[in-house]
Amino acid sequence: MNKIIIRRAELGDTELVAPLFDLYRQFYEKPADPALAAHYIGDRLRNAESVIFLAETQSGMPVGFCQIYFGFCSVNAGRICILNDLYVTAATRGSGAGRALLTAAEDFAKQSGALRISLQTARTNSAAQALYESSDWVRNEMFHSYVKPFPA
Repeated sequence: MNKIIIRRAELGDTELVAPLFDLYRQFYEKPADPALAAHYIGDRLRNAESVIFLAETQSGMPVGFCQIYFGFCSVNAGRICILNDLYVTAATRGSGAGRALLTAAEDFAKQSGALRISLQTARTNSAAQALYESSDWVRNEMFHSYVKPFPA
């Protein structure tokens, strides 16, 4: 396996990130929709609504990405980062790409002055949980998360 290179994605990288984002959505049991993926990622980058890091091999093959959104913490009166998406292709898992993306996200959050960075993952995603815990992320045992979906 080639060395993994992490770089911040730009608008011109939409066509590299979008297929990975489509695979990420499929991992979470959404139907494949390349057009939706390209539109969504393009909008985030075009409107500077998220920060995306892209993992590539030395030969330039995209193998993973992570996407960070900003939020705020009212209690601590400051900005926070939310690592909303992290995905590495099935063939590349175990290469260090996931850990490298996680480190890039952490470094970005620190450099941007965020109070913290947070993420959520499926209870069944034990591989991701092992990565986060081995990287000194702490599982929140104090709060429950609730979601109220609205009809499309």
